[in-house]
Amino acid sequence: QVQLVESGGGLVQAGGSLRLSCAASGPPFSSYAMGWFRQAPGKEREFVAAISWIGGTYYEDSVKGRFTISRDNAKNTVRLQMNSLKPEDTAVYYCAADQTPKYGSSMSRLREYAYWGQGTQVTVSS
Repeated sequence: QVQLVESGGGLVQAGGSLRLSCAASGPPFSSYAMGWFRQAPGKEREFVAAISWIGGTYYEDSVKGRFTISRDNAKNTVRLQMNSLKPEDTAVYYCAADQTPKYGSSMSRLREYAYWGQGTQVTVSS
């Protein structure tokens, strides 16, 4: 059983930066695909970014060039560096993990992930 705990959310002005972290515990972290998703009020949960077990990355178009996902297998941690934040980035951000190998666009599918964290709120003021 994998447990995921997100941290790093908060309130930031438009144009600012935040770094989210997701700490994982359980089976060997290095073999898992890891993703970040977000859900704004009244909207469905949507894909943000993902990283495969071998380090390949995939991003939603609206965050390309602004967000960077990375993983530290020694610390069982995945991070999401968010720069040039916009009010439309406001949402609860969720970390997700799955042991099935994924590559490219398959990493963007919500139903492909078996394990989820509780989420961390990100609010970007205009």
